[in-house]
Amino acid sequence: MERINDYNQVASALSEWIKNKIENTGHIGAVVGMSGGIDSAVTSVLCKNAFPENTLGLILPCESDREDAEDAHLVADKFSIPCYEISLTDSFRHLLKKYNTINKEMVEHHSFSDKKKMAEANIKPRLRMITLYYYAAQTNSLVVGTDNKSEIKLGYFTKYGDGGVDLAPLGALVKTEVKSLARKLGVPKKIIEKPPSAGLWKGQKDEDELGMSYKEIDRYILKGSATREVKSEVDRLEKKGRHKLNPPLIPNFFNDNA
Repeated sequence: MERINDYNQVASALSEWIKNKIENTGHIGAVVGMSGGIDSAVTSVLCKNAFPENTLGLILPCESDREDAEDAHLVADKFSIPCYEISLTDSFRHLLKKYNTINKEMVEHHSFSDKKKMAEANIKPRLRMITLYYYAAQTNSLVVGTDNKSEIKLGYFTKYGDGGVDLAPLGALVKTEVKSLARKLGVPKKIIEKPPSAGLWKGQKDEDELGMSYKEIDRYILKGSATREVKSEVDRLEKKGRHKLNPPLIPNFFNDNA
């Protein structure tokens, strides 16, 4: 299924791409969120190769499993990536307390959906986005995202959360290709074999939530081959999440050239 033969070449090309894109904007380094997952591990190593002296990793737990932070530290230590851990749990809980107080008043006047769990979970990546941009501004850097082509295709990311980045170097690679690249880069086996998770809530796993495997998704993206159920669901999610990839809509009522 894979279309790539030389992952050393891919790693080199992506690091060079990151370096060129960032330097062309006048910035001097990269800031990347390190979640303990494979995508952030690969992205952080690519950034380190691009900017050996100016890559900053941020570990941002928010009601997260402690093991995730430990896995992120494992990558940072192995590849000598400077990183800092900042817990966002207190900020998250403070916001929820405020929101839920107002919610009780609003239900009398507004119709609330049944998506409260996801609405709350999406606060977490948005808090991380705020933190990444704060430190990017402090270090004259750009925020490098970790979303891969499979996630982008499905809209499987939080708008203005993990989707709120300056560069998305893995956006050209499907999940199975990211795994192969991780092996070539020497990412610890434990992280490569870890079930993919967005870390939105305890025990959350991507493939359980999606109802299909990344292998099935990637085969459809790359080869157009899938069961009717997988094809239908991928197409549905792509259409539903398309707005996440587009700039804000602006009315074209007026034509400046008229």
